[in-house]
Amino acid sequence: MGARHTGKGATRAGALVAAAMALSLAVAGCTSVVGADEPPPLDPSQKAAAQKPPRPDLSRYYSQQLKWSGCEDGDQCARLTVPVDYAKPDGATIQLAVLKAPAKKQSNHLGALVVNPGGPGGSGVQYASYADYIVSSKIRQVYDVVGFDPRGVGRSAPITCYDDSQMDKYLGADPTPDDRAEEQTTFANAKAFANACGANAGPLLAHMSTEDAAKDMDILRAALGEPKLTYLGKSYGTFLGATYAGLFPKKVGRFVLDGVVPPDLTGEQMDKGQAEGFERATRAYVQDCVGEGDCPLGNSVDAGMNRLRDFLAQLDAHPLPVTGDARVTKLTEGWGSMGVAAAMYDQGSWGILTDALSSAFKGEGTPLMQLADQYAERNSNGSYSNNMMQSIYAVNCMDRPGSDQLSAYEARAKSFSAVAPTWGDFLAWGSVPCGFWPVSPDSPGPHQITAKGSGPILVLGTTRDPATPYEWSVRLAKQLANGHLLTFDGDGHTAYMRSNRCVDDTVDAYLLHDSVPASAKRC
Repeated sequence: MGARHTGKGATRAGALVAAAMALSLAVAGCTSVVGADEPPPLDPSQKAAAQKPPRPDLSRYYSQQLKWSGCEDGDQCARLTVPVDYAKPDGATIQLAVLKAPAKKQSNHLGALVVNPGGPGGSGVQYASYADYIVSSKIRQVYDVVGFDPRGVGRSAPITCYDDSQMDKYLGADPTPDDRAEEQTTFANAKAFANACGANAGPLLAHMSTEDAAKDMDILRAALGEPKLTYLGKSYGTFLGATYAGLFPKKVGRFVLDGVVPPDLTGEQMDKGQAEGFERATRAYVQDCVGEGDCPLGNSVDAGMNRLRDFLAQLDAHPLPVTGDARVTKLTEGWGSMGVAAAMYDQGSWGILTDALSSAFKGEGTPLMQLADQYAERNSNGSYSNNMMQSIYAVNCMDRPGSDQLSAYEARAKSFSAVAPTWGDFLAWGSVPCGFWPVSPDSPGPHQITAKGSGPILVLGTTRDPATPYEWSVRLAKQLANGHLLTFDGDGHTAYMRSNRCVDDTVDAYLLHDSVPASAKRC
């Protein structure tokens, strides 16, 4: 699951929820190129690759200059050319959409801060267009905030597997099979989706890994004229940032990784960790609901958790009516689970969820469906704002291949549910398409990254984060040779510019002055 927001007119809170999750563009001045011919150093985990033949010549990509033109709301847009296959740089190319929100005070300009909201599949272009909300006013004064849509995402050669109607059916399907017949249906649906990706997404599908995107990001660094990359990555954006640091440790500038996805997690470990994270976050929500009084879930946390589980199970057999939607007329368990999950990303949405559940318990599914729409970046007319719900599989399945054995998912469902009775089944069956993915990974798969030789990397973890459990931030901070952990004791997904002055001031001090917080600092 990845944090996401809903569009240009979203509220400040909505903008800051961006990816999730548990995500999918008159010429201004041109810049000179830095390091165009420098071969990037290797992370120790990739030493074996050093024995391979010389690197393909990427100089023509590193030497390109961005041609900026005005786009929406005073921002500037450009296109960056990258190879489809880095092993064949003379072959097919694609163009990535790039957006820059220029620094407001050019006299003290500190360069470009590249941002990524997560997903995978979140639009960096859309995220950067919210520059006034995703970074502090101090950072806006002196940094250009730059976002790009990763390959295959948004406005960057987007891949397509299903049309909107097919996606509605896929997302609304039963996410927690109860018997062997339903399990086989789940497998059939997942295989059909994977096959559709193979048939419709084109050759880029085989080159959608996070490592490919990280290589794109280094070409962007050079095109921006930056000797080192300054970066803010949230949620999956931390995985992208860590992967970049492993490939190019000497090019790491000021790096902030907020809400960590550790690169060494297997698919099973990631799904189980998210199940536990959402369980913890949901208990925090129910506790808050009960504390507020008149909670529709009951008068205790345990009773509330049981009531929520029973409700989702009831949706499986008895969907609720939905009105005002062009295509979806029933709130199924799939849509209902997604609506509840959406509210876990930001405690500012807890009240909205409580109202939606109150309506649902009275037989009206529309408010909860609206939360699900927000999560899926889906409009009430049945259209999707981007391809995130498809590209998230294209990236995840390349990074973490799955199993095609029914018994493997049955075992996961049992194991996950033991520690996360509300979300275990839901997450256990969520990655089945990766077991049938039509192309083989072109990346090394899960592995530890130390980024030895990099500068200090600031790692943020939120103690009750649903989608990226706090333990994951601790894990990466320890693995990085120069990682520094900042802990936020709070709720919701990610920490910077969400709710805490201590967090914001600490990150700003690092981005402005290279001030690294004391070991194990908590906010």
